[in-house]
Amino acid sequence: MRETILYKLSEIEKKENVRILLAVESGSRAWGFASPDSDYDVRFIYVRPKEDYLRLEKNRDVIELPIEEELDINGWDLDKTLRLLRASNPTLFEWFSSPIVYRENAFADEFRAVMQRYFSSKRGLSHYLSMASSNYREYLKGDMVKAKKYFYVLRPVLACRWILDKDTPPPMLFSELVETELDPALLPDIDRLLNLKMNAPEIKTIPKIESINRYLDSSIEEVRSRIVQLSEDANRGWEELDRLFLSQLQ
Repeated sequence: MRETILYKLSEIEKKENVRILLAVESGSRAWGFASPDSDYDVRFIYVRPKEDYLRLEKNRDVIELPIEEELDINGWDLDKTLRLLRASNPTLFEWFSSPIVYRENAFADEFRAVMQRYFSSKRGLSHYLSMASSNYREYLKGDMVKAKKYFYVLRPVLACRWILDKDTPPPMLFSELVETELDPALLPDIDRLLNLKMNAPEIKTIPKIESINRYLDSSIEEVRSRIVQLSEDANRGWEELDRLFLSQLQ
């Protein structure tokens, strides 16, 4: 599959006349709890030739390929990427910390050095809390639930706890979040759930796990109460982002 992904990325460059700066895995495979039939969620950052940014008729700032079987590929223009970084978009911090990298060049390291200065704890917490709350409400309230949905609530909850404890972007790997932030009393339940998630099809349903639901209830409420106590971070300037953008247009 890696060879297929690299081939697809080269095709995109030729067809769209772009240069890919970073391409990574962004879903459950990068989080460390893929099921046997999990998709490959490939995300990339690209830049166009300088002349394309000087036209009055603008190009779309995303490239999205139709989903093919288990392969989902799409990317963001560098212009969009840098604007989202100024807004401390949590998705960007995840992409640039993914443990599965398909393509990258020197730009990725430059970006990582700059991006830490644009991280906003409050915006990160709001993002992960919203993700945890909506998935919990929609998927984990019944007597029978999809096993994989627990991880789409647990991971953002633990990411919130990481931000509250360390005031830094959370790691992408679920195992690192568990080791640092999870209540040790829940480890046996989480280990059983992980084993089930990684060795069963995506549609596997199980009875609700009361211990984990109680933990999620209390954690979501705790994070919600602590967010309101945080002040808004001031937006940083454009200078570093302009420099990064222009360096890739030369």
